[in-house]
Amino acid sequence: MKFTYYGHACFAVQAGGKTLLFDPFISPNPLAKKIDVSKVAADFILVSHGHGDHVADVVEIAKRTGAKVIAPFEVGSWFENKGVKNVQSMNHGGAAQLDFGRIKLTSAIHSSS
Repeated sequence: MKFTYYGHACFAVQAGGKTLLFDPFISPNPLAKKIDVSKVAADFILVSHGHGDHVADVVEIAKRTGAKVIAPFEVGSWFENKGVKNVQSMNHGGAAQLDFGRIKLTSAIHSSS
């Protein structure tokens, strides 16, 4: 297993031949200037909520890599409207079995879905 921290809430986990990227906020992050977002890999992009500091690079990375984007329902619909083809929208509390294992969306109080 390999863990890569990209800054803010963004990190990647490589395990079992898959790369899971969480909350990609890289290109607008002044503390991540040295990271070339065009080289960030992903098989799955997991998004916690719709704030800009969690979704900034999702569309670009998903379109380039073909990664499956997993997000809360409303946020997933927004990605589809932006042209992302491989989106799995989920409801809070929902669970899904994916190639790498099982995920569950846990409800948390925050100001975005």
